[in-house]
Amino acid sequence: MNAWNADTEAGPSEAGAVTVVEGSSFCISSHNGDIIPGGSQGVFYQDTRVISRWMLRVNGSLREPLGAQTPRAFQATFVGRARWPDGRFDSPLVVRHQRHIGPGLRDDITLINYSSEPADCDIELSVEADMADLFDVKGGRAPTGAVTRRSVQGAELHIEAERNGQRRGVAIRAAGALVREDGLAFRVEIPARGQWSTAVIAVPLINGAGPEEPFSEASPPHHRMGVKRHLAWEEHVPRVTVMDRNVQNVLDRSQKDLGSLRIFDDAHPDRAAVAAGAPWFMALFGRDSLLSAYMSLLVDPNLAAGTLQTLAGIQGTKVDPDSEEEPGRIPHEVRFGINAGLALGGTAYYGTADATPLFVAVLGELSRWGLGEDIIDSLLPHADRALEWIEHYGDRDGDGFVEYLRPNPHGLLNQGWKDSWDGINFADGRMAEPPIALCEVQGYVYAAYVARSLLARWTGDDSLERHWAGRAARLKASFNERFWMPDKGYYAIALDKDKQQVDSCASNMGHCLWVGLVDEDKAPMVAEHLMSPEMFTGWGIRTLASDMGAYNPVSYHNGSVWPHDSALVATGLMRYGFVDEASRIASGLFAAAAHFGGQLPELFCGFDRSDFPEPVPYPTACSPQAWAAAAPVQLARILLRFDPDFTRNEVHLAPILPDRMGDFRADNVLLGRSRITIHGRGREGSVEGLPPALKLRSDPRLPLYKDLAN
Repeated sequence: MNAWNADTEAGPSEAGAVTVVEGSSFCISSHNGDIIPGGSQGVFYQDTRVISRWMLRVNGSLREPLGAQTPRAFQATFVGRARWPDGRFDSPLVVRHQRHIGPGLRDDITLINYSSEPADCDIELSVEADMADLFDVKGGRAPTGAVTRRSVQGAELHIEAERNGQRRGVAIRAAGALVREDGLAFRVEIPARGQWSTAVIAVPLINGAGPEEPFSEASPPHHRMGVKRHLAWEEHVPRVTVMDRNVQNVLDRSQKDLGSLRIFDDAHPDRAAVAAGAPWFMALFGRDSLLSAYMSLLVDPNLAAGTLQTLAGIQGTKVDPDSEEEPGRIPHEVRFGINAGLALGGTAYYGTADATPLFVAVLGELSRWGLGEDIIDSLLPHADRALEWIEHYGDRDGDGFVEYLRPNPHGLLNQGWKDSWDGINFADGRMAEPPIALCEVQGYVYAAYVARSLLARWTGDDSLERHWAGRAARLKASFNERFWMPDKGYYAIALDKDKQQVDSCASNMGHCLWVGLVDEDKAPMVAEHLMSPEMFTGWGIRTLASDMGAYNPVSYHNGSVWPHDSALVATGLMRYGFVDEASRIASGLFAAAAHFGGQLPELFCGFDRSDFPEPVPYPTACSPQAWAAAAPVQLARILLRFDPDFTRNEVHLAPILPDRMGDFRADNVLLGRSRITIHGRGREGSVEGLPPALKLRSDPRLPLYKDLAN
């Protein structure tokens, strides 16, 4: 999930940091609520750090932190003890500090005096705003090329900087404050057993203008549109009830995190897309957003629809080597910052090999879920343009496979989901050289061909259905011929610049199971390797087998465990009939989630479960992160074996739920235009409220490759 012009891992993290997020805005602070300069903390708005210091002192001292809570993704509450005026030990002054993030920041600060005598307090809030671009902060680089100006304008402190022709700033105010160029100050007397409060508001400015709905003293924070959207999400998503409390907690947390990771286009406020993850990837990412939306279908298929619509609006139209835009290509990443442009779609980087075929594949899957014909009709031309990109640009040498090779020195070196610089390597540890054709990318292309064939069936175009079915069949045959390594019993992760098989044993081939690209006679060997001690840690599937030359359990892509990756592998195993193996992965991930407070991180270290009693955290993992939040939802779906298929007017429900999970019930699940209830226990299941046109089937859905023959 690396960002444009940054062949690095996720950004720095700090122990005890508290993150709150809403849309593309987020705040990282210390455990007492202060934002400490010099690191990665700050308030970020449209990929610019608009606050880099925010430190509260009472009577000359910082607060002693007592606790921090994040009841909702966009809200945090900090409790601390402040210094008594005479410096006495065991001060009875308590600070209650409630923070809301959104189009800026609102901090409601209350000092409570539990003493029987009044307290004269000097309160100071020191403020800095370096207006650093998110990429500079993420990479630990000092911002350059901008002059910061500070001024007191009436009752507000203004800090502003100009870079690349864009002005970014912030206006800070609070009732009763003495406004200075270094921050705000208050001199107050807090009566015995009394309290004092103020609301400090920071409003971000772009070229001198604030957001449409800034925080204000007159309107409570929960009246804002962003909060209303979040509360509406909580009301309308499915209500899941599971006897297994851990599974219940994990699924509840997943739904909340997915709600917090939604981003909205101001031009289409009713349309939500999925951001990749907090804090560093609160932006639209083609691959990440599409896969997350696919795995979240059980929660809300509208997320997938909104993601597809948003990506369609910024689909490539021209050839631009700098951004790697090409006609029909779906972007890798869209950013807002000073170095990236202003509006959603303003600046996009297109260097990814897989987002474009995934666009078509997810559209096909949505048609199974009863997506409205009007939306499908509007997106079909974009799907066809994506397929044209595969043929004319993705397949660089005409061999039928999609390859990648960056045309510039600043783009991503590797352009699949393992996009770190060393993510694609041979069994002996050597790096593969581009152009590179990844095995899972061919799987996504295959899924796109199958999806377009089924969409043609849906529209009654028999000729087009046969055309894309034929393309899919030919790709499957050539893939199994060129990528299969009979002496090793598994698929190459890629073909390199010389069309040599990159022979490392990696999790990527599990994605080929998911989409049905694996020949049936080869599937048992693939399953055996994926579930071997070298690959399966007991918590999940390693990205790279432990006997490979580049293996490192603390690496980003060469031996770590990524929950979304493992969930897709489990989906593939289940589709091919490897039920026990898929269930073991699901159980391992749910168990791992319990050790992370019910919230799976972006990734964790690939140590074996027998070596450590708990999964070992990866130091810079994003959390919440869309892939990881969606993974438990996908696991629940495969254990239910719930698969609607509006193209055939049927719904499959064939549960294989572990006994310890007990009863599973999901109310208010959106299917087509209906809200249904799914119930499962063990191998029994039922659906209430099924649309009359759909027939309930108690057998699992066929693997994707068999759709072409039915």
